[in-house]
Amino acid sequence: MDSPADLFQQHRPRLFGLAYRMLGTPTDAEDVLHDAWLRLHAQDIEALDDAEAWLVTVTTRIALDRLRRAKTERAHYPGPWLPEPLIAESEQPEAQLERAESLTLSFLLLLERLSAEERAAFLLREVFDYSHAETAAMLDIGEDACRQRVHRAKQRLREDRPRQAMPNIATQRRLLERFMQALQQPDIPTLRALFAEDAMSVADGGGLARATLHPLHGAERLTRLYMQIALQQQRYGVRHEIRQLNGMPALFGWHGDTLITASWIDDDGERITAVHSLRHPDKLARLAAVTKPAASASLH
Repeated sequence: MDSPADLFQQHRPRLFGLAYRMLGTPTDAEDVLHDAWLRLHAQDIEALDDAEAWLVTVTTRIALDRLRRAKTERAHYPGPWLPEPLIAESEQPEAQLERAESLTLSFLLLLERLSAEERAAFLLREVFDYSHAETAAMLDIGEDACRQRVHRAKQRLREDRPRQAMPNIATQRRLLERFMQALQQPDIPTLRALFAEDAMSVADGGGLARATLHPLHGAERLTRLYMQIALQQQRYGVRHEIRQLNGMPALFGWHGDTLITASWIDDDGERITAVHSLRHPDKLARLAAVTKPAASASLH
């Protein structure tokens, strides 16, 4: 019989991946795992018929309670709330063992449209491949209720999913490179050509950094917004570089050694349909703690 520590470490990658997808922040996911470990430590593991199922059940229920509280808090968040990335470049491999597309920041943001109960049922069934019966048992609900939750979640995600359902890394990197160049050498036509007519910009400043308090819509408005941002960043000598966040390209902006923005995009295969920008200083500080600016980052 494995020790509690060995047992927990064996299943930790799946538990972290589940908790992170449930909550959208690595720190909250780590807190959930800490609580799950304490419960395992107090448990007679020899009495467990299926240790993995027990751990997944405990982790899911702790994450559900935390997500319900988080949804209440996020309803009063100053401006849009965006999920927090895993560490850049190396990224914690333990979160990536399941479907990679379910780890992108755009998909995590899409999951915010679901209720906490729908999110848990969807992730357990569709991402972690538990049967409806297993998922129902983990959530302590009937199997029919479980099927209904999964069905509602899938339906809502289909309705709200970006037009480019499966993002293409090469396409996004090409668009981000053009976006970066347009920020470094700004002019209206170049910026305008990047955006789809109904493009959207969402910025998370958390009330602590300058950011729009509501999403902006429309190519013309986004062109004016990013023209102003580009001119301001030129004045302050902001450096840009493309890195990866959660497996997809992202645009980082540095002022000295301070990370001041990290953005990712959605696209329709040809133009940018959404720009999501993290500007919350605490989220960026955690990201910057493990991400140093590249010496070759463009300076303008």
